[in-house]
Amino acid sequence: MNSSQQMLSVSDHNRSFISMTYVYPVVSRRAGGVSVGINLNPNNACNWHCAYCQVPDLVRGAAPEIDLELLEKELRAFLDELLHGNFMAEHVPPEAQVIRDIAFSGNGEPTSSKAFAEIVERVAAIRDQAGLSAVPIRLITNGSLIERPYVQTALRRLGAAGGEVWFKLDGGRAEDIARINGIDINPEAHARRLALCTSLCPTWVQTCMVGWDGEPPSDAMLDAYLARLEQAGTTALRGVHLYGLARPSLQPEAAHLQRLSPDALERIARRIKEKGLTVVVSP
Repeated sequence: MNSSQQMLSVSDHNRSFISMTYVYPVVSRRAGGVSVGINLNPNNACNWHCAYCQVPDLVRGAAPEIDLELLEKELRAFLDELLHGNFMAEHVPPEAQVIRDIAFSGNGEPTSSKAFAEIVERVAAIRDQAGLSAVPIRLITNGSLIERPYVQTALRRLGAAGGEVWFKLDGGRAEDIARINGIDINPEAHARRLALCTSLCPTWVQTCMVGWDGEPPSDAMLDAYLARLEQAGTTALRGVHLYGLARPSLQPEAAHLQRLSPDALERIARRIKEKGLTVVVSP
């Protein structure tokens, strides 16, 4: 199993670290250890275009047809290496040498794969066969395709397997979402998608807050964001993963972005907590 560098870190999520098509490891600052990533978008295609995205050569589109047998082979082999090989000792910092999750998170929107429901079922079976049934399976998603029946089937299967969804919400007004996420959507409709998601599978909101052209998020932007959380139903949410920029954006909008200070993120977190939500902050 080849690796292109010596040590994994939270500042580098290189998808080609182990030279596999679909499976890749990262040290996740939010998960707090090794996250076994499953990339269903090796074509770098996504239906959104987030300004802070670290995917090179990002294009609009959907996941390609997935080679399910290759995905299974890669996942089995890499889990075996993590559990019984030298990968942890050679490539993972000592404080992060624990498998925290298996995450559908790659170079685009994973739910755009029409095979997603079957993939969730296969991944859960492989995890269990490896003796890792306590390791959660997570879906990192923008949530935009949740109205599709196969996505809802997948989320039910994910929930039944003890998994959870991390659902993207960076703003509460159409203009904020268009600027940050590069997509024209109705914010109220997206909040309804979030509410639907919570009814299908345990759900966290994931929110990236950044400065834009030297200005932090305005009070009006935060008010609208909080209103969307309330519309979705705060009691049904597990909480909010609030994070800033950890790695450079590879999008043309990168020049507009600034990393918020830990104090600035904590101030935003306090406003979210006032709504009765748990907040996990990753500066």
